[in-house]
Amino acid sequence: MMTFAAILQLLVALAFVSIPLVRHRFGGSAKANAEAELRRQGVPVTVLAENKLSFDASGHETAVPLTVAGVMLVVATLNLLANPWGETLTWIFQSIVLVGNVLIVYSNLTAAKSVQAAFRRKGDPVLQRIDVRALLKAAEKGFPAWVWVLQNVRNVVVFAGSALALAAAAVAERPGHRGPGSCPWTSASRSIACCRGRSAPSR
Repeated sequence: MMTFAAILQLLVALAFVSIPLVRHRFGGSAKANAEAELRRQGVPVTVLAENKLSFDASGHETAVPLTVAGVMLVVATLNLLANPWGETLTWIFQSIVLVGNVLIVYSNLTAAKSVQAAFRRKGDPVLQRIDVRALLKAAEKGFPAWVWVLQNVRNVVVFAGSALALAAAAVAERPGHRGPGSCPWTSASRSIACCRGRSAPSR
């Protein structure tokens, strides 16, 4: 079962790498569209850099997904090698990935409201007169239409892959599903008996 979990974890890793690659390829076009929209609204384009609004793969937009992908790769490798740490780390990190992706989806869905709230907190009249929804809509047009399909596929892979990997870990913990080296008895004779599916001899 943990081999199945490892395959899912590799897919999750690829899913996390996909969006930074897209942002690296098309982020410049999205930024150009956003700047054009700001000019149309009569707002200096410098507000993007000043408020750390980016549409490319810079900063945490790459660092966080690559870190998650790297962790998934390590855990998947441990599971493929039947290392007992693989199962333990699957429970820990797959749960974190699952919850983290919920936060990512929520952040994406509320992006306009979040930016508007951030601008209001700064109290800058220039920022407060920006039509944020129009700004983000213009930036979105810098990405090909298939990117939104990719984003949905990515979310399905992360959510389903993480849930199934956790299910696989749960099944692997059930009696009769443990692999070699997971026997609870310390003596060699009892370990052999365990791995052959026999119950431990009574004293």
